[in-house]
This record gives sequence, structure tokens and C-alpha cells, in this order.
Amino acid sequence: MQYVDSWRAVAAATGAADRAAAEDGVRLAYRGAGLAEPEEFVWAGSPREAVEAVGKLTGRGRSVRDEVRTRPWAEERRRVYDALGPAGWSALWSATGAQLWETTAALAERIRAGVVADLAGEDTEAETRVRLALLDAVLGQHDAAWLAAFDGRGDRLDGLAAVARNAGWWWPYERVVVICERPEALHRDEAGRLDRGDGPALSYPDGFALYAWRGMPVPRAFLDELAALTPKRIRDEENAELRRVMLEYYGYDRYLTESGAEPVHRDETGILWRIALAGDEDVVMVEVVNSTPEPDGTHRTYWLRVPPATRTAREGVAWTFGLGSEVYEPLQQT
Repeated sequence: MQYVDSWRAVAAATGAADRAAAEDGVRLAYRGAGLAEPEEFVWAGSPREAVEAVGKLTGRGRSVRDEVRTRPWAEERRRVYDALGPAGWSALWSATGAQLWETTAALAERIRAGVVADLAGEDTEAETRVRLALLDAVLGQHDAAWLAAFDGRGDRLDGLAAVARNAGWWWPYERVVVICERPEALHRDEAGRLDRGDGPALSYPDGFALYAWRGMPVPRAFLDELAALTPKRIRDEENAELRRVMLEYYGYDRYLTESGAEPVHRDETGILWRIALAGDEDVVMVEVVNSTPEPDGTHRTYWLRVPPATRTAREGVAWTFGLGSEVYEPLQQT
């Protein structure tokens, strides 16, 4: 659908918000809900700072999130569903919002978790307060999946769409709206997961940041030591998930070479290597050589990760093709 790419860009947008346009969108959303326009806008550098600002507000009135977001959304969905029918609605969602939902929902949940961790730590009472404040938020650009499904189908959600295109999360109350900037940087891998090995994967202008490697949250200090990794440091890491990150960053082939590992099996298909890790499943790799030479006459070596139960190189190579070793008979290796 024509709207998916534009909303994908909205969800991934970084840089300073267009504050005037975002505030106009908020006013439009309030008018559409039959509410008086807010008397005051409070801008924050991130969702974390916004939650702190919400906690300090006085005279804000009650949350009007239901009026400006939940009800219009539900009514518009019912209208479109009734017009298209179950099959039509399913097709519309599959072609629009479903293509954005997984990555935007996951990112929003990571931001919530980061805000809770920063503001509450191990304090359960503080955690409850922060989570309750987050429930009042409208997700702005991270509502892109739903907005993509309704784009071009009426003007009921135009206010919400305008805020999403121009700012980050926002908190609507009767008299005051707290609204935050978009991220200043966003780094993701090909699967859309937060991913960066040399700094924050997501960062906001006030310093709030999330660190991740291929989607897995990691401590900031952990990334700082990746450049100085050694096989011993990897073996000594007690956290199995962090050890996997270390191996991926360091490179399985490099680890095997520098740790003095010995092959456990070799045949005409390749060489099977096994890395035993305390407290975790073995990492098993097959080393194969491309039979087709490169332009310079050399032959490239590839490392294929295979299931821990693999016992022979042939079995491992066959597994990468979805076959059993007994039926794997390549006519030509490439």
C-alpha cells in the first residue's frame, strides 16, 4: 500500500521535532474529541524526562488519553471493519499495519523498559508509579503501524497523525500536554532490531539511551570492552547471553583460530568445529571452502553455524540445506 513506506519512515524518524506542527496536531486531536484545547505544552527531551515532568505537574487535570486516542481509534476501526468486512479488514491490516507492527511494538516496549529501569531501579513502588505514568502516553511516531492502516480513509485521526509525523510520545491531560522529542539517533540491524556495537542503539537529546547488540539489551560498559576482547575474556564471561554477543562480535572463526581449538571431524564437505561453553550449549561450526575461485584465484572460506547435536561436517552442511546427511549428494559444490 502507498502509505506503508511513509509511515515506516515516520516510525524511524530522528532529529528535532517540529514543535509548532506537533502542537497544532494536539489541538486538532482535542477539538476532534470535543475537548477544550490544552492551556500549556511542556516539552521533554525523551520519554524518561517526560515521565519525570508528568510527576511534577500540578493542576494538570485528569488524563484524556481515552478521549483523544482510544475512542477515536476504536470507532474508526469499527467503521472500516464494517465497511470492508472481516476478510477486507484482514487484507488491509496485512498490507499496512502488520508490516510495521512487530518492529514498532518491540521498540516501544524497549523504551518503556528503559524508562522503568532508569527511574525505578529496584524500587518496586517507584516502578509502579513509572508504569502508571507510561500508561497515559500516546506513542506518537511509534503508533505508525495503526496510522498506516487508516491513512487516506477519513480525517478522524488527522490530529494523531500530525503529532506522530512531527514528534515523539505525548501525555494528554485536561489542561496540560507533555510531549517529547524524537530520538536523535536510531541504529538497527537488517531484521529491524536495535543493534550497535560502538555506542547507543537508540539515543535521545537529553541523554536517555538504550544499548543493544542484535536486539539483545546490553550494559553500556559491556560495549566499551568489546574492542579489547580476548578468547580468555570470552570464556570467563559467566552470563551466557553476553558471551554469545562476545562471540558474534569477535567472530567464531577468529575465536577458533586464536583459542587453539581442534577440529572434531573432517570429510569431503568440510571441517566440523565445536566450542564448549560452560553453562551454555556448545557452539558448533562447519568450515567449508567455496569450490568456485574468486577473481584473484583464491577460494573463500565460510563458517556455518549448525545445531549442537551435529556430529559430522557432512551432517552440518546437509542441515543448512534442510536435508539429512544420508540424502545430501551435491552434484557440484558452490
